[in-house]
Amino acid sequence: MRQLLLDLLPETPPSLDNFVPGGNGETLAALAAWLAGGHGESSLLLWGEPGSGKSHLLLASGFCYRDARQDPDLAGLEELPENLAVDHVETLSPPGQIALFNAFNRIRTARGRLLTAAAQAPAHLALRDDLRTRLGYGLIYRLLPLSDAEKAAAIQHQAAERAMKFPREALDYLLRHAPRDMRALSALVVALDHYSLEQKRPITLPLLREVLASPLEN
Repeated sequence: MRQLLLDLLPETPPSLDNFVPGGNGETLAALAAWLAGGHGESSLLLWGEPGSGKSHLLLASGFCYRDARQDPDLAGLEELPENLAVDHVETLSPPGQIALFNAFNRIRTARGRLLTAAAQAPAHLALRDDLRTRLGYGLIYRLLPLSDAEKAAAIQHQAAERAMKFPREALDYLLRHAPRDMRALSALVVALDHYSLEQKRPITLPLLREVLASPLEN
């Protein structure tokens, strides 16, 4: 069943429209305006704790996406795209920091766009001084994580759109035991809908426990 969840994730690619803003409405509007060219700054940094939606928004930008956790050296960045999104910049290696510093300067000269994400504001990042200063030049927005109440409301809305009856006890259990980020939770709602229809069983707490306890298929 968890494999079904993984299979469903690519069917719902991140977009600005399917991002659940919670208390981030102003930040989402600012990002949309920046992506549309409504602001002259060449760089924008999003920061916040894990699960706040940073990766979702970087992927939703449509920019060339690089994850520093997977590629801390940012290999091959010399062939610079016009618009670049770099996630988890706090995990960049020393060569990766140099690569991003050089990319920042080239993008600024070419009038491109650089979108970055980090766990903290630029001033608190353990990066080389010149890169930290460059990242601090542009627009900086903090993303606040969704509260459990906001997640519950989003899940209930998604369930209602699929004509699913989602008991409160099942919803509470889901929020306690499932992945915390909204993209995974949304995919799990879709997976539960598929599974309940396949099994001809309603969404109940026992069914949800069965799904979450299923081993990952290889």
